[in-house]
Amino acid sequence: MNKEKLNIKLANLQLKNPVITASGTFGFGTELNEYLSVKSLGAVTLKGLTVEESKGNALPRIAETPAGILNSIGLENPGIKRFKEKIIPTIENLKVPIIANISGYSINEFVQLAANLEKEESINAIEVNVSCPNIKDGGMVFGTDAELIYKVTQAVKKVYSGPIIVKLSPNVTDIIEMAEAAVEGGADIISLINALLGMAIDINKKEAVLANTFGGLSGPAVKPVALRMVYQIYEAIDIPIIGMGGIMKGEDAVEFLLAGASAVGVGTATLRDPTASIKIISEIDEYLTENKIDNVSEIIGKAHN
Repeated sequence: MNKEKLNIKLANLQLKNPVITASGTFGFGTELNEYLSVKSLGAVTLKGLTVEESKGNALPRIAETPAGILNSIGLENPGIKRFKEKIIPTIENLKVPIIANISGYSINEFVQLAANLEKEESINAIEVNVSCPNIKDGGMVFGTDAELIYKVTQAVKKVYSGPIIVKLSPNVTDIIEMAEAAVEGGADIISLINALLGMAIDINKKEAVLANTFGGLSGPAVKPVALRMVYQIYEAIDIPIIGMGGIMKGEDAVEFLLAGASAVGVGTATLRDPTASIKIISEIDEYLTENKIDNVSEIIGKAHN
């Protein structure tokens, strides 16, 4: 493998390859050490963080679907204080760019999280998850309102000097409007898609399978939607995109790169096979070799003719 031809730059993040773990599927970066070399990845996105510790939703909170999974984990995490005390020391020597994913229920909570991470040298960027409800102002989900996306991005930008990634929800009418709002607010990178809202029903119990009724659908079923949204946004904005949603193999990743993503997030595939991300890196390399392409950057957006 020619490692140099996989090098890619996202804002001021230099990645050795374009494969990033998706938040929530790789824990806090150390759980899969026995299965793969974490430093071989392009970057690691950590499990979502909130201000206070969260135990997550009631069980059951995962359900299989014919082409993916539904999850309603509920942002289970130790909270920012314990994260800094207990988790940061364990990830300081991973030798790979680390992206912290933050979720807030008010703009002030996003600001508090970002400010807490500003001086953490082991955190190289933050991913702002705007798929949470704005409890303070009535429950409107940040990611479904362009004005709220703009406001939270702008607020985070004021307290965090590193690269800011805004992760968009697909559960909207106009994804371009949401992306443009994030860019206007100061986002350095856009990531998408987050999970689609879905549910499953147990026909014997005659009730929802998930205790929380609804959950996020991920896996191969969402790939066509994710790919379409990445394609649309690439034509509308001028900042890098991290594409994700149903990437299970190298071929899927290449599709996202051709659609306009500069990097890809691997999530559900890791739950099925802990080494999936490493295999995808190798398969991207094989594609570049077979097609006599010198660097992965050459194929970004090439599906736009």
